[in-house]
Formats: sequence, C-alpha cells, structure tokens
Amino acid sequence: MNKTKVKLDTAQINASFMATYPGFAAADSYRTKREVTMRVIDTAKKFTLTAKPGEIVVNSRWIKKQENSKAFQAHLQTALHKNWNSVDTIKRGDYQLVFINKNSAFNPVIQKELIETYFKVFPVLVSTFNDKTTHDVLFVTDTAYKGVAEASGNRILFSTTYMNAHPTDIDIVTHEGMHLVQGYGYGSGPVWLTEGIADFIRYKYGVDNIGSKWYLPEFTAKHNERKYENSYRITARFFEWIDQKVKPGVIIQIDKELRNHTYNQDTWVKLSGKTIDELWDMYAKNPELDLKYSGKERS
Repeated sequence: MNKTKVKLDTAQINASFMATYPGFAAADSYRTKREVTMRVIDTAKKFTLTAKPGEIVVNSRWIKKQENSKAFQAHLQTALHKNWNSVDTIKRGDYQLVFINKNSAFNPVIQKELIETYFKVFPVLVSTFNDKTTHDVLFVTDTAYKGVAEASGNRILFSTTYMNAHPTDIDIVTHEGMHLVQGYGYGSGPVWLTEGIADFIRYKYGVDNIGSKWYLPEFTAKHNERKYENSYRITARFFEWIDQKVKPGVIIQIDKELRNHTYNQDTWVKLSGKTIDELWDMYAKNPELDLKYSGKERS
C-alpha cells in the first residue's frame, strides 16, 4: 500500500480489503491477479476510489475521514463490481444463484435460459446424488475464456463466445452442475470417468438435449481404439448400455465410490460381475440401445 502524509486507519483498510478482494478474485476468474497494488493519492479530483484486478486507487482526501474509512469495504465492493457488466442474485427456496456477466454483448435470453436450467436441474442432482453439495452457486460468463465451460468449487465459468453461437446448448448447466455435485476431489479416479458420468447424467437429466442437437454417438469400430477412455459422450453411451443391458444403478454406485475415494478397477467386478474391459467387449459386440432424448417446446 502506498501512503500519503495523511494518517490512515490501515488496519481498517486492510480488513476491508481482505473481506472483499479475495472473493472478487475468486468469482472473477482463477486467472485474476492475486497480487494487488493499492495507491492512496492526494488529489482534488472528486472521486472516492477506483478498482480493477491488481490495482486499487483511493483518494486520500476521502479516505482520511473516519466515516469513509468505515465505509471503505462497501465502496470497494461497488468499484470492483464495475469491472463486470452485471451481477444478479437469484434465490428460490433453499438455492441461490449469483450470475456475473462480464460481456455486454451476451444475449439476455440465453442468460435467462441458463438460470432456469439451473433451478430446474441442480436441486434434483443435489438431492439425488450428493445432498452435501452447496446450494449457493456462481455463474460467470467471460469473454477471455477460450473453452466452452468449466466447473470448480461452487463456480461454473461459461464462454460467451460459445454460448452466443450455441444458444440452445443450455444443458451445459446439467453437465457442469453435475461436476459440482460429483465433488470427487483429487486422485479419486481418471478424468474419462468423471467426464463420462457427467455426460451420462446430462443424457438422463438434461432439459433440452434435442434442442441443442446433443446426442450419444452410435458405436463405431473407431471407438475401440481408446474404448471407454474416449470420455464424454462415447463413454456416456457405454454407461447407458450398462444401465440398460447389464445392471441398473451401476454407474450411480460408481459415482458414490469415486466421491468416497473407494473406487478402483475391482469396483466394476464387485458391482456388475465383470471387469470394465469385459463390459466394453460385450458392448462392442452388441451396442444397440433404446435412447430417448429430452426436449422442450420453443416458441
């Protein structure tokens, strides 16, 4: 913190900073600067403070007043929020969604669809699979993010470029929401299994897979190259085959084992009587499935 000759209540300012900026940085992006320079400047200009990732500038003539020092936290939060296009907090029952939109060109219709999908699907996933999951979730739309979407902690990050180009793909919320519910932590199992289960759940619980033209691809010989480790939809179709043709509930139990950190290769034998390789070989010989996709009426 750069100081002027004005005596400042640094303890109050530091406490307000720690109560505000870390939460902003976590919500903004894991790429947001954690090292921050705070400059207190002596100026006649009529401003209180400005704030952006990595830098806070405060007017000493304003902050030296005791009442303003006490109000610093609220002013800092307001200034940080100006880095975003909008922040909306929606509460329904026991669930809350904070939606941070960082793109003024993001379609508000898509934003509404993502919100509605969250409140329709997420409580069901929580009550069905992991009732210890947080009920307080953060959605962030980001212009700088180059992927499609990702989930970590209680936050789901969306690419506005992707969502504006694929406005019907609202069940990204279902897939990424399941990642929040999975809560496996590190080292619980392979990535292909985590992603395969999330797409399996999207198939089972999705709101409008038809509208987004999302489907589980038909089995082909090429899938044998990596088998179940293809991940995502290819693995999800294999899991649906297990659910239909071998034993219902196996994949749901696998999800529990991963969360409890008790999963290993023998888990498949324990639950189905077959190794996962044996199950895949059976699937490859007879992959036919009765698949039914979710859809919604559109005006």
